[in-house]
Amino acid sequence: MPIRSVPGSASVATPEGGKLFAPSAATNMGALGDLLARVAPLQGRALEIASGTGQHVVGYACRLPGLTWQPTEVDAARRASIDAYAREADLGNILTARALDATSLGWGRQLNGSQDLIVLSNLLHLISEGEARILISEAATALAEDGRLLIYGPFMRRSALTSDGDRAFHASLTAHDPETGYKDDIETIGWLQDAGLDVLETVEMPANNLALISKKSPI
Repeated sequence: MPIRSVPGSASVATPEGGKLFAPSAATNMGALGDLLARVAPLQGRALEIASGTGQHVVGYACRLPGLTWQPTEVDAARRASIDAYAREADLGNILTARALDATSLGWGRQLNGSQDLIVLSNLLHLISEGEARILISEAATALAEDGRLLIYGPFMRRSALTSDGDRAFHASLTAHDPETGYKDDIETIGWLQDAGLDVLETVEMPANNLALISKKSPI
């Protein structure tokens, strides 16, 4: 599928030397790291979908050193930034960033149950419902038995936008591309279940964000 453009309100990464810096990634890193430290497996393989600048995966790799982290990103400039952050951190558990369009069909079969953890932050509102459902289905295929999927970002709550900031951001997204915008939390839980994942918990996060944690159970 083609790469979707996003409005300026959704793209805040700025160049810093050979790296990109997103203030929001720096802000939410602590809360996401705390959540992963509680729900993630201690060892195994971890895949980050749409790793963005690379700030998150370095933070995750520091907090969870027993996991080998594979960052992915569709954009070449962001992959270069991810690798620059990884080199600077000098950690042994971050692999070279890999090109991946997680809204495309078939990538989950290529990984074929090899991932113990998959993390996705701040993407569902930037893609269409159809693309979101493909992403979730492919992620389920890529997960190992008992593997965890964590999806984080802004959501509608039972079809309602619950803050002025969310209403304004959702409106800017849909004005730019009517197929994008906030996804409903209950509908997204249904998509996870349709993909064969058991939803373990939903966690309210800072700045009115939400984390959905699900697990691949034995067939």
